[in-house]
Amino acid sequence: MIQVISIPAFTDNYIWLITNEERKYAALVDPGDAQPALDELQRRNMQPIAILITHHHRDHVGGIEKFLEAYPGLPVYGPASEHIPGMTRALGEGQSVTLEELGLHFEVLDTPGHTAGHIAYYGEGSLFCGDTLFGNGCGRVFDGTLDALHESLQRLARLPTETLVYCTHEYTVDNIGFAKWVEPDNAALAVRLQECWDLLDSGRATVPFELGLEFDTNPFLRTHIPEVIAKAEEIAGRETHTSADVFAVLRIWKDTEYD
Repeated sequence: MIQVISIPAFTDNYIWLITNEERKYAALVDPGDAQPALDELQRRNMQPIAILITHHHRDHVGGIEKFLEAYPGLPVYGPASEHIPGMTRALGEGQSVTLEELGLHFEVLDTPGHTAGHIAYYGEGSLFCGDTLFGNGCGRVFDGTLDALHESLQRLARLPTETLVYCTHEYTVDNIGFAKWVEPDNAALAVRLQECWDLLDSGRATVPFELGLEFDTNPFLRTHIPEVIAKAEEIAGRETHTSADVFAVLRIWKDTEYD
């Protein structure tokens, strides 16, 4: 059975340790900072067996070099179309990663948008999605496109609703603030906000979360809802014609007015 351990890094990043019930081995997801992950492995007496990377941003890949110094030959998986330090296996849509020591298997999904070559890892009821989907939000567009990010989110939305989502930033509370701009009368947002504060006040993360929760509260997955469409048209000062159009208006509004 999959076990996932969170390692806080920087101000709001999470590095994920994927392990199993025996907890002898672990794979790391997006170790932007090596030291906290090295310390956690040593504290738990675990052996790293692989590094899984979702995209090329420094806060996701910055710890790879130091990890390879400590564990030479450690395989590094990452997106085929991006430059990942030390990458030994370039991945894309339709490929997979089998972690034999853990008895776990993940499918690779192309999820461009935040970056042009972003990928995600899906399996064992879990989704490691980097900066594509956040709790109650989504990533900014850097070298990807708005249309690509919208399509990637729509694709992730088709996964089973009980999927546990492991994104890599603690942004949920802040994202709820923006969601209230979009849907001030959405009662589910107040409920989720209280749940998030309860988690944070008890020293726990708001991640992971069930994918199905996003359909009630995440405006970027609610671009078909009349109230969300109306707000997008109010902001744009024009009619919107597609879900992708609504998404683009909201994402640009968040970038320019909220963040």
